[in-house]
Amino acid sequence: MKGFWPIYKKELYAMFLSPIFYVVAFFFLLIAGIFFNYILRQIIMVSYQIAQNPEIAHNVSLTGLFMRSFLWNVGVVMLFVAPLLTMRLYAEELKSGTIELLYTYPVSDLATVVGKFAACLTTFAILIAATLPGVIMLHSIAGTSWKPIICGYGGLFLMGCSFLALGTFASSLTRNQIVAAIITFGVLLVLWFIGEAKSAVSPAVGSILKYLSVSDHFEGLAKGLLDSRDILFYIAFSVFFLFLTLRQMSSYRWRG
Repeated sequence: MKGFWPIYKKELYAMFLSPIFYVVAFFFLLIAGIFFNYILRQIIMVSYQIAQNPEIAHNVSLTGLFMRSFLWNVGVVMLFVAPLLTMRLYAEELKSGTIELLYTYPVSDLATVVGKFAACLTTFAILIAATLPGVIMLHSIAGTSWKPIICGYGGLFLMGCSFLALGTFASSLTRNQIVAAIITFGVLLVLWFIGEAKSAVSPAVGSILKYLSVSDHFEGLAKGLLDSRDILFYIAFSVFFLFLTLRQMSSYRWRG
């Protein structure tokens, strides 16, 4: 992919220069911290109740319950964060006209799409990595296994990949960043809750809706259950929307 690194470095530089990133990072970490503190308090209260009934303690993993609840809530926040991170990737260049200048460079469309996506994914990885210190501190105190933590964060990263891939495609459809963010958020919201409609349709359609639900695939990973079907879903989801972005940008080149 000729030209990947220049595009990647340019987008990463632009991302960290943008005040939007710092505003998003501030509120993301603030909300994640609030969830961390609230869920930890609830878990401590539950632990007091369990202490009065030791028989229940053998069947309940408090740290596992904490990680599942915390990661699930962080995943919900990502529904708002992903559109804000991706909305400017192509929409800004389409509006300013610099997309035509980009086509004059010796850079392939694939390198452009992957470079922009990789830069956005790097910033997202930094955001979720910033939530790790509290989890590591909890691990050192409670002495929990690393497996559910690694599996949960791996699932969070893969789900984030799929969210950002969809956002990248939405950004390539319009010149307006706000419209791109709304499209991304709207589609993600539908895909998050689409599994809830399975009871209102036939079993065959319901199984399809359940499979398309991004939240259902994250549920097992958040519990520390590694399933190749969930991993393949997020990978296929990301590749599919990056492919659509590539086709969309190729169409701009031919029409331009």
